[in-house]
Amino acid sequence: MADGKAAAKPHWQFVTGKLAATALREVIEPLAAAGGFDYSIQVLPITVAALMTPAWIAKRLTVTSGATTIMVPGYCDGDLSPLHALTAVPIVVGPRDLRGIPDFMGVAGQPTRSGYGDHDIEILAEINHAPRLPANELLTLAKSLAADGADVIDLGCQPGERWADVGDVVRRLQDHGLRVSIDSFDPHEIAAATTAGAELVLSVNSTNRAAAPDWGCEVVAVPDDPAEPESLLDTIEFLEQHGVRYCIDPILSPIGFGFADSLLRYAECRRRWPDCEMLMGIGNVTELTDVDSAGVNTILLACCAEWKIRRVLTTQVINWARSSVRECDVARRLIHYANANRVPPKRLDSRLLMLRDARLFERGDAVLAELAAAIRDANYRLFAERGELRLVAAGVNLRSRDAFDLFEQLMALGPKNVDPAHAFYLGYELSKATTALTLGKQYTQDEALSWGLLTVAEPNRHDRAMEREKSARQQSPPE
Repeated sequence: MADGKAAAKPHWQFVTGKLAATALREVIEPLAAAGGFDYSIQVLPITVAALMTPAWIAKRLTVTSGATTIMVPGYCDGDLSPLHALTAVPIVVGPRDLRGIPDFMGVAGQPTRSGYGDHDIEILAEINHAPRLPANELLTLAKSLAADGADVIDLGCQPGERWADVGDVVRRLQDHGLRVSIDSFDPHEIAAATTAGAELVLSVNSTNRAAAPDWGCEVVAVPDDPAEPESLLDTIEFLEQHGVRYCIDPILSPIGFGFADSLLRYAECRRRWPDCEMLMGIGNVTELTDVDSAGVNTILLACCAEWKIRRVLTTQVINWARSSVRECDVARRLIHYANANRVPPKRLDSRLLMLRDARLFERGDAVLAELAAAIRDANYRLFAERGELRLVAAGVNLRSRDAFDLFEQLMALGPKNVDPAHAFYLGYELSKATTALTLGKQYTQDEALSWGLLTVAEPNRHDRAMEREKSARQQSPPE
């Protein structure tokens, strides 16, 4: 504990309620020793720290002498001006779960994240069957892909069906600030698109390379047959002879059709053409494999980074790959940071952890028993850990592996505070808790489960109650 003698050390003052005081001290004591800071804990006269507001805290806060930073509970995320008016000491709002404080303070052995977010891989997002989409729908989809992280919108054409309006579509997308590539082997279709401003052609081989010098843009050279690399060499030689800018895609094969060998072809191309731009189309794996796409995208982009492949082509047609563009956008940043800093891509960005959480914070039986003994109100606290659901309130400490059984146990006690609205609330929270147990996720009452980049925030019951009160006041007639 701080004794006021080590003036050079930072001093963190932590503000909490009565129930969390013991658990907070257990987290902070070893953290202070490891992080080299002094600390003090002020326990305010309230049972549940989550119910504090900045104004309420300001009336009761005593700033510790020498404090350099004050941390208030994570649910205290409203207007902090009452606290700022009280003291010039910086105020920070901590994590909602106090066990996240080590990560929050950055003293848990985490690598620094300076420069995180940089990347050097472009994402081309293909719109499949683009000619069949109404113009407005295509534009909306293109904007959505760009918002998800796509750098270039790739217009996927229909083989054997010439797209008469492709030039108009390219111009319209560019008018909205979008970069466009054309995905076709039809020289006439390609010419219309490039004349309108398409910057890249996917793809060129022996069937259409004769027209490539007329398009005036970069092209992607592919083999006539992925198993025949010499056909790729012929196309590259033609393009070089005619001064056509190109990048190489030796074609990634689906699993079951020579996937591993096709990966090796990328490595061989990089060895053979060390300075040539390359592209990898990853949809043949993500779209054609019964597996969630995030991990697959990450591994393939890691290969691209090591082989200096600066473009990936992805699509999100199949349902399990519907967020591939967003996944690739996160993966390229994660991988770039790992390579640049020579660190594993771990504990840097949790947005690709969608099925399971990075870690589980478990309280254990002793802490929950202490909590149950300390509670003096009838509000229900729910927990999910070690395969069990727990329900705690004043005089109540229930546990079960089944949500229905837990609720039956509660009703057998004859509670007077479980009206239909409260029963619905408990059922909703228990369904989240059951999902968390099933998948290995962290459950925190009144918070959305974390689904990584797919997480949708939800207001907690206190926020909902305040919103209902505000709405009722607005609708009530003036006196």
